[in-house]
Amino acid sequence: MPNALIDAMDHAVQEVRKMPEKAVQVFHHNDSDGLTSGAILTRAFERQGFTVRRFCLEKPYPAVLEKVYEQQGEILVFADFAGRLAPLLSELNQGRNLTLILDHHVAEASTDPRVMNLDPDLFGLKGDRDISGSTTCYLFARALDPVNRDLAHIAAIGAVGDGFFVDGALVSENREVALEAVRQGLIEIREREMGEQYLLNGPKGQRDVVEVGDDLDVLGGVGYYQKGPDMGVAVCLEGASPQSDRMVEDLKAVRTKLFDEEIARLQAGAWRQAPHIQWFNLERRFFPMGVKMVGAFCDAIRVTDLIDPRKYLAGFQIIPDEIPGFGAIAFNQVKISMRVAPSMEGEIRAGRVMGLNVLLPEATTRLGGFSDACHSLTAATTVAIGKEEQLIEEMEDILKGEAHG
Repeated sequence: MPNALIDAMDHAVQEVRKMPEKAVQVFHHNDSDGLTSGAILTRAFERQGFTVRRFCLEKPYPAVLEKVYEQQGEILVFADFAGRLAPLLSELNQGRNLTLILDHHVAEASTDPRVMNLDPDLFGLKGDRDISGSTTCYLFARALDPVNRDLAHIAAIGAVGDGFFVDGALVSENREVALEAVRQGLIEIREREMGEQYLLNGPKGQRDVVEVGDDLDVLGGVGYYQKGPDMGVAVCLEGASPQSDRMVEDLKAVRTKLFDEEIARLQAGAWRQAPHIQWFNLERRFFPMGVKMVGAFCDAIRVTDLIDPRKYLAGFQIIPDEIPGFGAIAFNQVKISMRVAPSMEGEIRAGRVMGLNVLLPEATTRLGGFSDACHSLTAATTVAIGKEEQLIEEMEDILKGEAHG
Protein backbone atom coordinates (compact mmCIF):
# COMPACT_ATOMS: atom_id res chain seq x y z
CA MET A 1 0.00 0.00 0.00
CA PRO A 2 1.54 3.36 -1.01
CA ASN A 3 2.05 5.50 2.09
CA ALA A 4 1.19 8.59 0.04
CA LEU A 5 -2.32 7.23 -0.61
CA ILE A 6 -2.91 6.54 3.09
CA ASP A 7 -1.61 10.01 3.96
CA ALA A 8 -3.93 11.56 1.36
CA MET A 9 -6.90 9.67 2.79
CA ASP A 10 -6.00 10.72 6.34
CA HIS A 11 -5.83 14.33 5.16
CA ALA A 12 -9.22 13.97 3.45
CA VAL A 13 -10.71 12.63 6.69
CA GLN A 14 -9.37 15.68 8.57
CA GLU A 15 -11.02 17.96 5.98
CA VAL A 16 -14.31 16.09 6.35
CA ARG A 17 -14.21 16.55 10.12
CA LYS A 18 -13.72 20.31 9.69
CA MET A 19 -16.98 20.70 7.75
CA PRO A 20 -19.72 22.39 9.81
CA GLU A 21 -22.60 20.22 8.56
CA LYS A 22 -22.62 16.49 9.23
CA ALA A 23 -24.19 15.66 5.90
CA VAL A 24 -22.70 13.99 2.83
CA GLN A 25 -23.88 13.26 -0.71
CA VAL A 26 -22.54 10.01 -2.18
CA PHE A 27 -22.62 9.45 -5.96
CA HIS A 28 -21.75 5.92 -7.02
CA HIS A 29 -21.83 3.59 -10.03
CA ASN A 30 -24.59 1.01 -10.58
CA ASP A 31 -22.58 -2.19 -11.15
CA SER A 32 -21.50 -4.60 -8.39
CA ASP A 33 -18.34 -2.59 -7.68
CA GLY A 34 -20.30 0.65 -7.55
CA LEU A 35 -23.09 -0.70 -5.34
CA THR A 36 -20.60 -2.18 -2.85
CA SER A 37 -18.74 1.16 -2.88
CA GLY A 38 -21.97 3.03 -2.12
CA ALA A 39 -22.82 0.58 0.66
CA ILE A 40 -19.41 0.89 2.34
CA LEU A 41 -19.50 4.69 2.30
CA THR A 42 -23.10 4.82 3.53
CA ARG A 43 -22.37 2.62 6.53
CA ALA A 44 -19.05 4.35 7.32
CA PHE A 45 -20.46 7.88 7.26
CA GLU A 46 -23.63 6.95 9.15
CA ARG A 47 -21.50 5.45 11.90
CA GLN A 48 -19.89 8.88 12.27
CA GLY A 49 -23.31 10.50 12.67
CA PHE A 50 -23.56 11.88 9.14
CA THR A 51 -26.80 12.13 7.22
CA VAL A 52 -26.14 10.37 3.90
CA ARG A 53 -27.94 11.13 0.64
CA ARG A 54 -27.01 8.50 -1.92
CA PHE A 55 -27.38 8.82 -5.70
CA CYS A 56 -26.69 5.95 -8.08
CA LEU A 57 -25.50 7.05 -11.54
CA GLU A 58 -24.88 4.98 -14.65
CA LYS A 59 -22.24 7.54 -15.63
CA PRO A 60 -21.12 10.90 -14.18
CA TYR A 61 -22.81 12.80 -17.02
CA PRO A 62 -21.76 16.47 -17.38
CA ALA A 63 -25.42 17.59 -17.20
CA VAL A 64 -25.72 15.89 -13.79
CA LEU A 65 -22.40 17.29 -12.54
CA GLU A 66 -23.38 20.83 -13.50
CA LYS A 67 -26.56 20.50 -11.44
CA VAL A 68 -24.68 18.95 -8.49
CA TYR A 69 -22.21 21.84 -8.44
CA GLU A 70 -24.91 24.50 -8.18
CA GLN A 71 -24.54 23.77 -4.43
CA GLN A 72 -22.13 25.33 -1.98
CA GLY A 73 -20.63 24.17 1.33
CA GLU A 74 -21.42 20.48 0.82
CA ILE A 75 -19.42 17.26 1.10
CA LEU A 76 -19.64 15.47 -2.25
CA VAL A 77 -18.18 11.98 -2.71
CA PHE A 78 -17.81 10.21 -6.08
CA ALA A 79 -17.26 6.45 -5.89
CA ASP A 80 -16.17 4.07 -8.67
CA PHE A 81 -16.06 6.82 -11.29
CA ALA A 82 -14.86 10.39 -11.97
CA GLY A 83 -11.11 9.85 -11.46
CA ARG A 84 -10.44 11.18 -14.94
CA LEU A 85 -12.94 14.02 -14.45
CA ALA A 86 -11.06 15.72 -11.61
CA PRO A 87 -10.16 18.74 -13.81
CA LEU A 88 -13.84 19.17 -14.81
CA LEU A 89 -15.01 18.83 -11.19
CA SER A 90 -12.36 21.39 -10.18
CA GLU A 91 -13.63 23.83 -12.79
CA LEU A 92 -17.24 23.35 -11.65
CA ASN A 93 -16.42 23.49 -7.95
CA GLN A 94 -14.22 26.59 -7.72
CA GLY A 95 -13.44 25.82 -4.05
CA ARG A 96 -17.11 25.90 -3.01
CA ASN A 97 -17.56 22.29 -1.81
CA LEU A 98 -15.37 19.57 -0.35
CA THR A 99 -15.21 16.87 -3.04
CA LEU A 100 -13.67 13.42 -2.59
CA ILE A 101 -13.04 11.10 -5.57
CA LEU A 102 -12.77 7.43 -4.61
CA ASP A 103 -12.38 5.85 -8.05
CA HIS A 104 -9.92 3.26 -9.42
CA HIS A 105 -9.96 3.98 -13.16
CA VAL A 106 -7.26 5.94 -15.00
CA ALA A 107 -7.17 9.35 -13.32
CA GLU A 108 -6.08 12.94 -13.77
CA ALA A 109 -4.94 15.33 -11.07
CA SER A 110 -7.27 17.89 -9.56
CA THR A 111 -6.68 21.62 -10.08
CA ASP A 112 -8.79 22.67 -7.06
CA PRO A 113 -7.42 21.83 -3.58
CA ARG A 114 -11.02 21.29 -2.42
CA VAL A 115 -11.39 18.49 -5.00
CA MET A 116 -9.35 15.68 -3.45
CA ASN A 117 -8.66 12.96 -5.99
CA LEU A 118 -7.94 9.80 -3.97
CA ASP A 119 -7.92 7.53 -7.03
CA PRO A 120 -5.13 4.95 -6.41
CA ASP A 121 -4.13 5.25 -10.09
CA LEU A 122 -2.44 8.53 -9.11
CA PHE A 123 -0.47 6.64 -6.44
CA GLY A 124 0.92 3.81 -8.55
CA LEU A 125 -1.84 1.19 -8.22
CA LYS A 126 -3.66 -0.23 -11.24
CA GLY A 127 -7.45 -0.25 -11.20
CA ASP A 128 -7.64 -3.17 -13.63
CA ARG A 129 -5.36 -5.33 -11.48
CA ASP A 130 -4.59 -4.13 -7.93
CA ILE A 131 -7.60 -2.32 -6.55
CA SER A 132 -11.33 -1.97 -7.14
CA GLY A 133 -13.57 1.00 -6.40
CA SER A 134 -14.98 -0.89 -3.41
CA THR A 135 -11.51 -1.54 -1.99
CA THR A 136 -10.64 2.15 -2.44
CA CYS A 137 -13.80 3.07 -0.51
CA TYR A 138 -12.97 0.49 2.16
CA LEU A 139 -9.51 2.02 2.68
CA PHE A 140 -11.13 5.44 3.08
CA ALA A 141 -13.74 4.01 5.49
CA ARG A 142 -10.94 2.47 7.55
CA ALA A 143 -9.15 5.84 7.63
CA LEU A 144 -12.41 7.38 8.85
CA ASP A 145 -12.62 4.84 11.69
CA PRO A 146 -10.82 1.48 12.18
CA VAL A 147 -14.17 -0.04 13.24
CA ASN A 148 -15.02 -0.15 9.54
CA ARG A 149 -12.68 -3.12 9.09
CA ASP A 150 -15.83 -5.21 9.37
CA LEU A 151 -16.81 -3.97 5.87
CA ALA A 152 -13.94 -5.87 4.24
CA HIS A 153 -16.23 -8.62 2.89
CA ILE A 154 -18.30 -6.01 1.03
CA ALA A 155 -15.14 -4.65 -0.57
CA ALA A 156 -14.17 -8.19 -1.58
CA ILE A 157 -17.57 -8.71 -3.26
CA GLY A 158 -16.97 -5.59 -5.33
CA ALA A 159 -13.44 -6.65 -6.23
CA VAL A 160 -14.56 -10.10 -7.38
CA GLY A 161 -17.54 -8.58 -9.19
CA ASP A 162 -15.26 -6.29 -11.15
CA GLY A 163 -13.52 -9.40 -12.47
CA PHE A 164 -9.89 -8.28 -12.47
CA PHE A 165 -7.79 -11.29 -11.55
CA VAL A 166 -4.23 -12.43 -12.14
CA ASP A 167 -4.10 -16.14 -12.92
CA GLY A 168 -7.63 -16.49 -11.56
CA ALA A 169 -7.00 -14.82 -8.20
CA LEU A 170 -7.28 -11.39 -6.59
CA VAL A 171 -3.97 -9.63 -6.05
CA SER A 172 -2.52 -6.65 -4.20
CA GLU A 173 -5.01 -4.52 -2.20
CA ASN A 174 -8.00 -6.52 -3.45
CA ARG A 175 -6.43 -9.68 -2.04
CA GLU A 176 -5.72 -7.96 1.26
CA VAL A 177 -9.41 -7.11 1.79
CA ALA A 178 -10.39 -10.68 0.93
CA LEU A 179 -7.86 -12.01 3.48
CA GLU A 180 -9.20 -9.57 6.09
CA ALA A 181 -12.71 -10.94 5.47
CA VAL A 182 -11.30 -14.49 5.82
CA ARG A 183 -9.85 -13.55 9.23
CA GLN A 184 -13.30 -12.31 10.24
CA GLY A 185 -14.88 -15.60 9.16
CA LEU A 186 -17.02 -13.95 6.49
CA ILE A 187 -15.26 -15.30 3.39
CA GLU A 188 -13.59 -18.61 2.57
CA ILE A 189 -10.98 -18.90 -0.18
CA ARG A 190 -10.65 -22.25 -1.93
CA GLU A 191 -7.84 -23.23 -4.24
CA ARG A 192 -8.90 -24.22 -7.75
CA GLU A 193 -7.02 -25.60 -10.71
CA MET A 194 -7.08 -22.11 -12.22
CA GLY A 195 -6.84 -19.62 -9.37
CA GLU A 196 -9.19 -19.29 -6.42
CA GLN A 197 -12.87 -19.43 -5.55
CA TYR A 198 -14.29 -16.93 -3.07
CA LEU A 199 -17.24 -18.03 -0.91
CA LEU A 200 -19.37 -15.68 1.21
CA ASN A 201 -20.43 -17.13 4.56
CA GLY A 202 -23.95 -16.23 5.62
CA PRO A 203 -26.79 -17.40 7.89
CA LYS A 204 -28.12 -19.63 5.07
CA GLY A 205 -24.73 -21.13 4.25
CA GLN A 206 -22.10 -20.32 1.64
CA ARG A 207 -22.54 -18.62 -1.69
CA ASP A 208 -20.05 -18.08 -4.50
CA VAL A 209 -19.10 -14.39 -4.50
CA VAL A 210 -19.24 -14.37 -8.31
CA GLU A 211 -22.97 -15.16 -8.08
CA VAL A 212 -23.48 -12.41 -5.50
CA GLY A 213 -21.78 -9.94 -7.84
CA ASP A 214 -23.94 -11.10 -10.74
CA ASP A 215 -27.08 -10.46 -8.70
CA LEU A 216 -25.87 -6.97 -7.82
CA ASP A 217 -25.23 -6.29 -11.52
CA VAL A 218 -28.81 -7.35 -12.28
CA LEU A 219 -30.24 -5.15 -9.52
CA GLY A 220 -28.17 -2.12 -10.54
CA GLY A 221 -28.38 -2.52 -14.32
CA VAL A 222 -31.66 -4.21 -15.22
CA GLY A 223 -33.42 -2.65 -12.21
CA TYR A 224 -31.85 0.81 -12.44
CA TYR A 225 -35.21 2.61 -12.86
CA GLN A 226 -37.07 0.25 -10.50
CA LYS A 227 -35.22 0.86 -7.20
CA GLY A 228 -32.81 -1.97 -7.97
CA PRO A 229 -29.73 -0.05 -6.75
CA ASP A 230 -31.38 0.59 -3.36
CA MET A 231 -32.09 -3.11 -3.04
CA GLY A 232 -28.51 -3.87 -4.08
CA VAL A 233 -27.07 -1.67 -1.34
CA ALA A 234 -29.41 -3.32 1.17
CA VAL A 235 -28.14 -6.76 0.06
CA CYS A 236 -24.55 -5.58 0.60
CA LEU A 237 -25.27 -4.32 4.11
CA GLU A 238 -27.86 -6.80 5.37
CA GLY A 239 -27.52 -9.86 3.12
CA ALA A 240 -29.95 -11.32 0.63
CA SER A 241 -33.64 -11.56 1.55
CA PRO A 242 -36.71 -13.23 0.01
CA GLN A 243 -37.62 -9.81 -1.40
CA SER A 244 -34.22 -9.28 -3.03
CA ASP A 245 -34.17 -12.83 -4.41
CA ARG A 246 -37.62 -12.32 -5.93
CA MET A 247 -36.59 -8.98 -7.44
CA VAL A 248 -33.49 -10.55 -9.01
CA GLU A 249 -35.55 -13.35 -10.59
CA ASP A 250 -38.19 -10.91 -11.89
CA LEU A 251 -35.51 -8.66 -13.38
CA LYS A 252 -33.75 -11.60 -15.04
CA ALA A 253 -37.07 -12.51 -16.68
CA VAL A 254 -37.43 -8.95 -17.98
CA ARG A 255 -33.86 -9.05 -19.35
CA THR A 256 -34.43 -12.39 -21.09
CA LYS A 257 -37.67 -11.18 -22.69
CA LEU A 258 -36.19 -7.91 -24.01
CA PHE A 259 -32.95 -9.56 -25.18
CA ASP A 260 -34.91 -12.27 -27.04
CA GLU A 261 -37.13 -9.69 -28.73
CA GLU A 262 -34.11 -7.72 -29.90
CA ILE A 263 -32.33 -10.83 -31.18
CA ALA A 264 -35.43 -11.60 -33.23
CA ARG A 265 -35.32 -8.09 -34.71
CA LEU A 266 -31.68 -8.51 -35.69
CA GLN A 267 -32.37 -11.92 -37.20
CA ALA A 268 -35.12 -10.25 -39.24
CA GLY A 269 -32.63 -7.73 -40.66
CA ALA A 270 -32.57 -4.78 -38.25
CA TRP A 271 -28.78 -4.54 -38.59
CA ARG A 272 -27.11 -1.45 -40.05
CA GLN A 273 -23.84 -2.10 -41.86
CA ALA A 274 -20.78 0.09 -42.50
CA PRO A 275 -17.49 -1.14 -44.01
CA HIS A 276 -15.90 -1.86 -40.61
CA ILE A 277 -18.81 -1.55 -38.15
CA GLN A 278 -22.11 -3.40 -37.67
CA TRP A 279 -24.61 -1.54 -35.53
CA PHE A 280 -28.16 -1.35 -34.26
CA ASN A 281 -30.29 1.22 -32.42
CA LEU A 282 -32.43 0.12 -29.47
CA GLU A 283 -33.98 3.60 -29.18
CA ARG A 284 -36.18 3.22 -26.03
CA ARG A 285 -37.08 -0.47 -26.36
CA PHE A 286 -34.97 -1.59 -23.39
CA PHE A 287 -36.68 0.77 -20.92
CA PRO A 288 -37.17 0.36 -17.94
CA MET A 289 -33.75 -1.35 -17.93
CA GLY A 290 -30.82 1.03 -17.52
CA VAL A 291 -28.59 2.05 -20.43
CA LYS A 292 -25.83 -0.21 -19.12
CA MET A 293 -27.86 -2.98 -20.73
CA VAL A 294 -26.95 -2.05 -24.31
CA GLY A 295 -23.39 -3.07 -23.43
CA ALA A 296 -24.64 -6.25 -21.74
CA PHE A 297 -26.62 -7.08 -24.89
CA CYS A 298 -23.53 -6.52 -27.05
CA ASP A 299 -21.63 -8.88 -24.73
CA ALA A 300 -24.35 -11.50 -25.15
CA ILE A 301 -24.37 -11.46 -28.97
CA ARG A 302 -20.68 -10.87 -29.70
CA VAL A 303 -19.98 -14.61 -29.29
CA THR A 304 -22.85 -15.71 -31.58
CA ASP A 305 -23.23 -16.12 -35.33
CA LEU A 306 -25.54 -13.09 -35.35
CA ILE A 307 -22.52 -10.89 -35.99
CA ASP A 308 -19.75 -10.60 -38.55
CA PRO A 309 -16.64 -11.43 -36.47
CA ARG A 310 -14.47 -9.21 -38.69
CA LYS A 311 -16.39 -6.02 -37.83
CA TYR A 312 -16.68 -3.88 -34.72
CA LEU A 313 -20.02 -4.25 -32.92
CA ALA A 314 -21.94 -1.14 -31.79
CA GLY A 315 -25.34 -0.55 -30.19
CA PHE A 316 -27.20 2.65 -29.29
CA GLN A 317 -29.71 3.22 -26.47
CA ILE A 318 -31.46 6.51 -25.66
CA ILE A 319 -30.75 7.83 -22.15
CA PRO A 320 -34.02 8.60 -20.28
CA ASP A 321 -34.35 12.19 -19.05
CA GLU A 322 -34.30 11.27 -15.37
CA ILE A 323 -31.93 10.05 -12.67
CA PRO A 324 -33.67 7.96 -9.97
CA GLY A 325 -33.77 9.95 -6.75
CA PHE A 326 -32.17 12.96 -8.42
CA GLY A 327 -35.05 14.11 -10.59
CA ALA A 328 -35.71 15.12 -14.18
CA ILE A 329 -32.77 16.22 -16.27
CA ALA A 330 -32.76 17.05 -19.99
CA PHE A 331 -30.11 14.83 -21.55
CA ASN A 332 -31.16 14.55 -25.21
CA GLN A 333 -28.34 11.99 -25.40
CA VAL A 334 -27.87 8.48 -26.71
CA LYS A 335 -25.36 6.00 -25.34
CA ILE A 336 -23.21 3.91 -27.66
CA SER A 337 -21.61 0.70 -26.41
CA MET A 338 -19.02 -1.18 -28.45
CA ARG A 339 -17.58 -4.68 -28.30
CA VAL A 340 -15.68 -7.03 -30.62
CA ALA A 341 -15.87 -10.74 -31.43
CA PRO A 342 -13.34 -12.99 -29.65
CA SER A 343 -11.29 -13.33 -32.84
CA MET A 344 -10.87 -9.53 -33.03
CA GLU A 345 -9.71 -9.34 -29.42
CA GLY A 346 -6.43 -11.01 -30.33
CA GLU A 347 -5.97 -8.64 -33.27
CA ILE A 348 -6.45 -5.62 -31.00
CA ARG A 349 -4.12 -6.97 -28.31
CA ALA A 350 -1.46 -7.59 -30.97
CA GLY A 351 -1.80 -4.02 -32.23
CA ARG A 352 -2.95 -5.04 -35.70
CA VAL A 353 -6.42 -3.55 -35.23
CA MET A 354 -7.29 -0.23 -33.56
CA GLY A 355 -8.54 -0.53 -29.97
CA LEU A 356 -11.94 0.84 -28.97
CA ASN A 357 -10.26 3.11 -26.39
CA VAL A 358 -8.71 5.03 -29.30
CA LEU A 359 -11.41 4.74 -31.95
CA LEU A 360 -14.59 5.61 -30.05
CA PRO A 361 -13.41 8.52 -27.83
CA GLU A 362 -11.75 10.26 -30.81
CA ALA A 363 -14.90 10.04 -32.92
CA THR A 364 -17.06 11.09 -29.95
CA THR A 365 -14.90 14.14 -29.26
CA ARG A 366 -15.27 15.25 -32.89
CA LEU A 367 -19.05 15.43 -32.33
CA GLY A 368 -18.84 17.16 -28.94
CA GLY A 369 -19.92 14.03 -27.05
CA PHE A 370 -18.92 12.71 -23.62
CA SER A 371 -16.23 10.10 -22.94
CA ASP A 372 -15.43 8.77 -19.49
CA ALA A 373 -13.72 5.37 -19.12
CA CYS A 374 -13.05 3.39 -22.30
CA HIS A 375 -11.02 0.19 -22.61
CA SER A 376 -9.44 -1.37 -25.69
CA LEU A 377 -12.00 -4.20 -25.92
CA THR A 378 -15.03 -2.53 -24.35
CA ALA A 379 -16.06 1.11 -24.64
CA ALA A 380 -19.03 3.41 -24.24
CA THR A 381 -19.62 7.12 -24.81
CA THR A 382 -22.60 9.43 -25.37
CA VAL A 383 -23.59 11.83 -28.16
CA ALA A 384 -26.64 13.94 -28.93
CA ILE A 385 -29.70 12.08 -30.20
CA GLY A 386 -29.68 12.21 -34.01
CA LYS A 387 -25.90 11.96 -34.33
CA GLU A 388 -25.79 8.15 -34.30
CA GLU A 389 -25.11 7.72 -38.01
CA GLN A 390 -22.63 10.60 -38.00
CA LEU A 391 -20.69 8.93 -35.17
CA ILE A 392 -20.43 5.72 -37.19
CA GLU A 393 -19.20 7.75 -40.19
CA GLU A 394 -16.57 9.50 -38.05
CA MET A 395 -15.25 6.14 -36.86
CA GLU A 396 -15.14 4.87 -40.44
CA ASP A 397 -13.11 7.97 -41.40
CA ILE A 398 -10.67 7.31 -38.56
CA LEU A 399 -10.30 3.68 -39.61
CA LYS A 400 -9.85 4.69 -43.26
CA GLY A 401 -7.07 7.10 -42.24
CA GLU A 402 -5.41 4.37 -40.18
CA ALA A 403 -5.50 2.00 -43.16
CA HIS A 404 -3.97 4.65 -45.45
CA GLY A 405 -1.37 5.55 -42.86
